[in-house]
Amino acid sequence: MPVDWSSFQPAYMQVADDLRAKIVGGELPPDYRLPAESHIAQQEGVSRDTVRKAIAVLRREGLIRTTRRGSVIRTRPEVKVVAVARGDRIESRMPTDPERREHDMDEGVPVLVIVRAGTEDEEIYPADQHRIAVQL
Repeated sequence: MPVDWSSFQPAYMQVADDLRAKIVGGELPPDYRLPAESHIAQQEGVSRDTVRKAIAVLRREGLIRTTRRGSVIRTRPEVKVVAVARGDRIESRMPTDPERREHDMDEGVPVLVIVRAGTEDEEIYPADQHRIAVQL
């Protein structure tokens, strides 16, 4: 859908919104390679730089991953349950680069950090792959 130049929303956000709606709606399925930036730019009526900014937004949101060969819609991983007990502390944050590499995480995916009661050791879990279950 072409950009509405009379809108107060920046063009790159309009392009990101359009692509996001297609991803969430299933029009662009997991593992689908996005068209070239120049093709998207032509479709949307914007510059390639605007498309690059839009793709960066979607990458930070964890909807796509970008390699040297282009951008691909991320596959939603299987979700595992992590049990926590009373007194355990749970935090969320963005991972460090070493944590991202260790857990093979895409950009834009936060981590869940669990510190068990009575310890100071951190357990790191990619948030898109884990859910918390509280044991009372």
